[in-house]
Amino acid sequence: MTPKLFMRHTIGALVATTALAFSPLAATEPARPECVAPAQPGGGFDLTCRLAQAALKDSGALKAPMRIVYMPGGVGAVAYNSIITQRPGDPGAIVAFSGGSLLNLSQGKFGKYTVNDVRWVAAIGADYGVAVVRDDSPHKDLKSLMAAFKTDPTKIVLGAGGSVGGQDWMKAALTAKAAGVDYKRMRFVAFEGGGEAVTALRGGHIQAYMGDAAEAATLMDAGAPIRVLAVYHKERLPGKLANVPTAAEQGYDIEWPIIRGFYVGPKVSDADYQWWVDAFNKTMASPGYAALQQQQGLFPFNLTGAELDKFVKERTKSYGELASSFGLIK
Repeated sequence: MTPKLFMRHTIGALVATTALAFSPLAATEPARPECVAPAQPGGGFDLTCRLAQAALKDSGALKAPMRIVYMPGGVGAVAYNSIITQRPGDPGAIVAFSGGSLLNLSQGKFGKYTVNDVRWVAAIGADYGVAVVRDDSPHKDLKSLMAAFKTDPTKIVLGAGGSVGGQDWMKAALTAKAAGVDYKRMRFVAFEGGGEAVTALRGGHIQAYMGDAAEAATLMDAGAPIRVLAVYHKERLPGKLANVPTAAEQGYDIEWPIIRGFYVGPKVSDADYQWWVDAFNKTMASPGYAALQQQQGLFPFNLTGAELDKFVKERTKSYGELASSFGLIK
């Protein structure tokens, strides 16, 4: 090879190597990954982050330890605004969301930001609504609770993790409507998350809590003195809540699925976004994932990337229509 030809090959190799190193498609694992749970510890956002923390490590998709950061406020609004305005391009931060987040977005509760202002990464499972009382409550089933509610709505204080118009409020309003009670007469107390609502239930400050199955199962495992009266799903759930009848079995044809997953900031690069998508795809396909999902009380509902983005936007639109039917959107 002539010196001139050698130089040409050498320069070409250097250019190719440099282009690969600085290619927008090249991404590496985040050095300090973290999962933001937009509530206090103990609720659904917490369990969503804990599942990601364990599953990404076990699958080998994430080698660095992932920490969980709690950012309560506005049932997700504070975290949503924070990631968009302060960390829009942070490749290491994923933020937990739920169906309740989408419901709030559909009503404009996250300020000026909409469903289009972040990048939706992965849905890692589904949860379902439940009606919960203390284990010493006189109400043994949903019919009994709603009969008392119908007799005198002022004597049954309902609590939930979220404000009026949130998913827990929606479950209560739909149940009241099915029982023939004007939802506007409900006595409703909003809490920042499921953990706070259950604390109030245990203290006797509220009589019932419209929560989620995974939260309830986790709390029962921890010894919380609660009883689940009904699940808002078309069929009974397997596992710890297998003996709990559905709302439909008790005369209330109500379903309330709750997806759980993650998003990243709007300016996260395509390469870094795809890294997270690939990491979750690898994780959800791993042999141990189903067991970890079940341990957190979640049921299979696995979507990533473009498929999740489409689902999120369609679901947010349908939630907006439901909210309008309750007069929540003017």
